[in-house]
Amino acid sequence: MPRLHNARDGKPGFLSQPTRRALNLPTTRPPPHRLERPAVPVVVIQHVEEAAHLRQVRSVLVRAPHVRLLHLLRLDERLAAHLDGIAVAGEYGSGLAHRALERPGAGEVFVACVRAIEDHDAERLDKLLAVAEATPSSEAGLISAFGWMSAAALRGIAKPLLEAIQPWRRQVALAACAMHAVDPGVALPRALRDDDPNLRARALSVAGRCARRDLIDGCLRAISDNDQRCAFEAARSALLLGDRTESVTSLEALAIGRGDLGPSKLAAFLLVLKVVSAERARAALASVARDPAQIRTLIRGIAAAGDPHHVPWLMAQMEDPKLARLAGEAFGFITGLDLAYLDLDRRPPNATESGPNDDPNDENVALDEDESLPWPDVAKLRAWWKSNGARFKPGNRYFVGAEPTPAKCLEVLKSGFQRQRIAAAEYRTLLTPGTTLFNVAAPSWRQQRLLAGVAA
Repeated sequence: MPRLHNARDGKPGFLSQPTRRALNLPTTRPPPHRLERPAVPVVVIQHVEEAAHLRQVRSVLVRAPHVRLLHLLRLDERLAAHLDGIAVAGEYGSGLAHRALERPGAGEVFVACVRAIEDHDAERLDKLLAVAEATPSSEAGLISAFGWMSAAALRGIAKPLLEAIQPWRRQVALAACAMHAVDPGVALPRALRDDDPNLRARALSVAGRCARRDLIDGCLRAISDNDQRCAFEAARSALLLGDRTESVTSLEALAIGRGDLGPSKLAAFLLVLKVVSAERARAALASVARDPAQIRTLIRGIAAAGDPHHVPWLMAQMEDPKLARLAGEAFGFITGLDLAYLDLDRRPPNATESGPNDDPNDENVALDEDESLPWPDVAKLRAWWKSNGARFKPGNRYFVGAEPTPAKCLEVLKSGFQRQRIAAAEYRTLLTPGTTLFNVAAPSWRQQRLLAGVAA
């Protein structure tokens, strides 16, 4: 039977809308039902713990190279089921979710925030905002809760945050608007001029994501911001909004320069390679290639540039166990091949190290970035390229086997892997400035609904 309650965007229970219509069941979200008997503590505790854990897993999967929207849907169904279990326990469930904040990780804050929003509990939400501001490691959990909830559930919550005096609260509200593709209105240009650099950076990011083309001049001016994060977000948004001059130059400088921007440095590099000419892309790649320590960045850059000129070099890197899987992924980005599905992969080498192990004396605790990628069979790929490479013209840009077009982007958003879908969302906005940046981390049922609407 359907679940009692569901926090999804107008989607009651786990039955699909066509199925519910066929069974003559309601297709709108029913009001929450509470348990009429006492909750079972051990069960509700398990719901809280599992929901927090699955939120952490989800934060990895939305950026994973092997996950499609269908896989994300399966995880989202599990996460929603545990959140439902907390919801039907009523105040007892909400209380347990908030008591878990004794160790305020991102997962625990996510669960508690979902409950506070659904309950419209202003006091608990205030506490959560304070906890997330004081504990940066939990910030993503709070913001993702605003993205998980439907826009309808945020009515009466987001607007006061947009108008708050505290910059942090306005940051949260702007992030919520971007995740739901809702225009923040006059609050956005005000935030662009704020003295708080964190708020300015968030506002600059939202301007591009929400397709506020009226703010492109403000973004271009902010490229000279003294705060590097603001300068990066300004250049990225100006590019998404249609600029192809100052923003490109700035992103190239940020990507290839010596400054340490963390993940933003790679993001700038991959973004600019999607819009520059083949000659300019090759020059940027050659600049990165001078530093042997940047070879992984180089491979990811080749995938973003999409130039078949680099395919022979990629296949040579597949001979190196440390680079083989990443090079195979880049090959798929250009050609559109799914190596595992087409049996173009092989067994992993016996001596391969893949991150942490059970040895307590081993200091290697880092996760293997390529853990979920297939091992390419170089001989098979060379044979495939010999037969099919002629249709890929060097100097042209290819994305998952074809020229990047809005239609191709929509196809990849529907069926591609998450890293490909991230690129497809960027391409779609770059190709049609004024289009909001598709949120590939949104709840999967919301993504399906939006994609169906675009296709229609």
